[in-house]
Amino acid sequence: MITRNFFLFLSQNKFIKNKATKWGPKIGAKQVIAGTTIQEAMEKAAELNKHGLVCTVDHLGEFVYNKDEAIDSANYCVRTLDAIAESGVNCNLSLKLTQLGLDIDRNLCRDNMLRILETAKKHNIFVRIDMEDYSHLDATLDILQELRQSYDSVGTAIQAYLHRAEKDVQNLKGTNIRLIKGAYKESPEVAYQDKKEIDGNYLKIIKTHLLNGSYAAIATHDHNIINEVKAFTKENNIPKDQFEFQMLYGFRNELQKEIANEGYKMRVYIPFGEDWYGYFMRRLAERPQNVTFALRGLLSK
Repeated sequence: MITRNFFLFLSQNKFIKNKATKWGPKIGAKQVIAGTTIQEAMEKAAELNKHGLVCTVDHLGEFVYNKDEAIDSANYCVRTLDAIAESGVNCNLSLKLTQLGLDIDRNLCRDNMLRILETAKKHNIFVRIDMEDYSHLDATLDILQELRQSYDSVGTAIQAYLHRAEKDVQNLKGTNIRLIKGAYKESPEVAYQDKKEIDGNYLKIIKTHLLNGSYAAIATHDHNIINEVKAFTKENNIPKDQFEFQMLYGFRNELQKEIANEGYKMRVYIPFGEDWYGYFMRRLAERPQNVTFALRGLLSK
């Protein structure tokens, strides 16, 4: 727990973030970040497509402070959607509402999303709104509900460690949801702290969403959970086109290919961009084993 809290603290430390860019290649970030440019992300997506894997790309970014930065982030998302269409890769787009100005002006954020979704609709590309910490949850779901009045190809993520996760899943019946365990440090008042409880709630919301007839993106590297989902879907005659598995770029590559070879849709989440620091620290926080990425990078220099 000390290790997890330490890395979560670092993920939010702006001073260290500003100093960390030059360390990226040395602390192993390049093993889980697919470069810094749109072109590099497209190349990685094309490479993964060749192995039967589909993708979603996420231009990393946090700490947007003003309207111009939010608009720049939205413009970058639009350019990324255009690049996906031009390259012909099988790929979606993931983004965070704070990148688009959620903490600055809700209307600004909504307008940026509308512009992004209009481009996505033109190219027939799905857009995922990544879930952030608990303080942004209600605003994210409110904006999603508003957007879905005009656009079908937009969804979000629900984090299983939250006490309210099952209720949110029920309220989002019919929505394409990415189901995850959760990557932020939250208080016991709003989130489970015990791994066993989180895992149990995770399986519960997966099954709830599938039995509701809704599309589920099951994002986990846990082979035990993956096997249980496979068994559950077979027992309940849930077709393979109603769900997909998702994993992060750079993690359990062989298992990704194995799942795809079994005929399941396997989507790889590809993060890219200069602002990789917060994402990388949260990956280190999630599992102590992930620290080996950093140690391997340091010791190889």
